[in-house]
Amino acid sequence: MASNMDSDVIYVRERGKLRRVSDIVLAPPKPASSCRRTNPFVQRKEHFVFTYNAEGSLRYSSKSLFDIALLFIADNVHHVDSLVGFPEQIGDRLFTAAEENRVFLNPDLSPKALQLFSDAYGGMVLGSLCLRNRFPLLSERMDDIKTFHSLKSLDLFGCRLGDNHEIFLHLTSSSLASCLIQLCIGANGLSDVGLQRLTAPVRMKRKGLDSLQYLDMSDNPISESALRYLKCLPKLQNLDASRTSMKFGTRLKSTIWEMLGLIYSEKPLDAFDHSTCKTQGWAEQVVNQWETNGAQMPKQKKLEESRISALRFFGRQKFIREVLNASSSGEKPAAAATTLEKEQHLHFYKPSAGGGGGSVPPDADLSSSANHQVRTSKRKRLPERWGGSKTSPPPKRASVLTAADMDLLDKYV
Repeated sequence: MASNMDSDVIYVRERGKLRRVSDIVLAPPKPASSCRRTNPFVQRKEHFVFTYNAEGSLRYSSKSLFDIALLFIADNVHHVDSLVGFPEQIGDRLFTAAEENRVFLNPDLSPKALQLFSDAYGGMVLGSLCLRNRFPLLSERMDDIKTFHSLKSLDLFGCRLGDNHEIFLHLTSSSLASCLIQLCIGANGLSDVGLQRLTAPVRMKRKGLDSLQYLDMSDNPISESALRYLKCLPKLQNLDASRTSMKFGTRLKSTIWEMLGLIYSEKPLDAFDHSTCKTQGWAEQVVNQWETNGAQMPKQKKLEESRISALRFFGRQKFIREVLNASSSGEKPAAAATTLEKEQHLHFYKPSAGGGGGSVPPDADLSSSANHQVRTSKRKRLPERWGGSKTSPPPKRASVLTAADMDLLDKYV
């Protein structure tokens, strides 16, 4: 390869022929940046490494061709078509070089670069993402976050999603369907309508959230009637419905058992202890860079964005605040205090296969089960009352889509 440094014209020899590469604009040289990692490779434009010997004399040696080529690719990673097939060791070093070159802070280059690495290395780029109470970061870096399609755990607690956030489309996308195991959407002002919209692609098109096992929807004004929207989650094993509009009692436990096959846990489940939730992967430092860079935004701009977000969000938080204030005012009797304590954590889990496998959950109202059996037996004798006809009544049709569901379906097409 020969180059004319004055005119930035690149010539490449391929298969014995010399051709000019004129359609690629190389990145201009940038000042050297400090290395934040404990990686011996420091981003520099020079092709030499300066060190000191034991006597304190300055020595320099030339960089290897591999390091020089790595620097060149990192500077122009947005021109790379694919990294599929490259060893993960090379991918890790290339990602580090691009990070140190602040490629992922550029909103025009970052989504394409992250997509390039995610397509090739999947969960190694980012396997767990914690955005707990970091709603400005979610809003500013939505395009970048959508490129992480191999997440196993995603914490969106307190991100002010509301009932119609664009992240819903990403959560139910086919790219996350086979890997997302744990999802936290608590404290987002999410109502029954929001849960309906979130699960619409799963219920209508049978796609998305195929592997979801842990769902935290606490601190949202979600009622018991919205539980039917969760019946489409085939692998759901743990549910956190704490501090919602659901009232603790036998009816709630029976409903969740009949709809989802989950039973109430007397003790809080460790699965919903988010103290250990963290961001893990190559892009961990990138996420921290985004937050640090966002903190340097002009104060007035941040105040305006926070005010708009608050107007959209705190309307739904009023309900939760009123409930908490009502329960904290005055002294409660011992029985009411016990009930309130249980309402603080409404954790449900799927019993193990070897746990008896009964059709009635523990502590359920047996009278309701008996009445259910009586009603079932009466339904079985119905054909005899229909003029002696031996044919059974016409089967119930599958659930008909409502107008709201059809509107949602049109949005996901």
